[in-house]
Amino acid sequence: MALSTKEQVGYWGVALAVSSLALWYLGDVILPFVLGGAIAYFLDPVADRLEAWGFSRVFATAIITIVAVFTFVMLVLLVVPSLINQSAALLQVMPQAFEDLWAFLIQRFPQILDETSTLNQSLQQIGQTIESKGGELLNAVFSSALSIINVVMLFVIVPVVAFYLLLDWDRMVAKVDDMLPRDHAPVIRQLAKQIDGTLASFIRGMGTVCLVLGTYYAVALMLVGLQFGLVVGFVAGALTFIPYIGALFGGVLAIGLALFQFWGDWLSIGLVAGIFVLGQVIEGNVLTPKMVGSSVGLHPVWLIFALSVFGSLFGFVGMLVAVPVAASIGVVARFGMDNYKGGRLYQGHAGKRDE
Repeated sequence: MALSTKEQVGYWGVALAVSSLALWYLGDVILPFVLGGAIAYFLDPVADRLEAWGFSRVFATAIITIVAVFTFVMLVLLVVPSLINQSAALLQVMPQAFEDLWAFLIQRFPQILDETSTLNQSLQQIGQTIESKGGELLNAVFSSALSIINVVMLFVIVPVVAFYLLLDWDRMVAKVDDMLPRDHAPVIRQLAKQIDGTLASFIRGMGTVCLVLGTYYAVALMLVGLQFGLVVGFVAGALTFIPYIGALFGGVLAIGLALFQFWGDWLSIGLVAGIFVLGQVIEGNVLTPKMVGSSVGLHPVWLIFALSVFGSLFGFVGMLVAVPVAASIGVVARFGMDNYKGGRLYQGHAGKRDE
């Protein structure tokens, strides 16, 4: 005897509640597995391509693992130390930068920034806060990162989990498909295909776009001579997955630093601004259309909302799962809306007459 719709909704509701509670309570414990799963999902198309060329799944996974580990080690040895040093130096420079900005504004606009004005006092407070709290903030960030992403997880658990998940990815997908409720399997497969297309376009595509743009910004800014070009490029590239935010934030930060470093050298300042303008042109006309496409279906506001909600509820792990969950909800919502518009609740008597 088949279950009624009400009973099925009840079962799936319980499953969703249990999954949410598990995510809530396990938190950092499942972080290595979430990261490993994300890496395996990101690299699965590469393994499939190698299989299409005649390699076995085991050999393809081994090749990908060796290349990934080598790349990671090179990044740790060559890029990460410079990134940390520049970040620490930037925090040390910021108080002086705010003091210079305050002096500049006082000189240019004395009628606005007198000693008793609110803006004057606000700038002084900002500078004092950064000077007193900057080092504490940096230490807190690094200590939190080390407590969440410890050395064992980085160098042992995540690569091992990613290796085994990548090795068994196709078998796991087939096993899940075999466990689907038979009555709803076709619809679930259709939704899963749409979700996979959205995630593939956004995560794999935007991940590549972020990497390419971040590298471009960092290298170009360092060639121009910007003192903290690596940090600015890293920040701008990491935020590129939110449209316009990465270029806007990175551009404002880079141009602000360029004004303090190259004041009077308008050519260098113009080159810094031109780097971000060119980066936006390349992203909007080449990278995003080719690697992401126009039918991703993740609106920037919805993405920011999902990151905020899941980050506040589940912490760092929540931010990692926010994008796939947001994509899944978006696909299911569009599916529900299509069914609603095709049903009697939406069409009413007019739909019945049309039939």
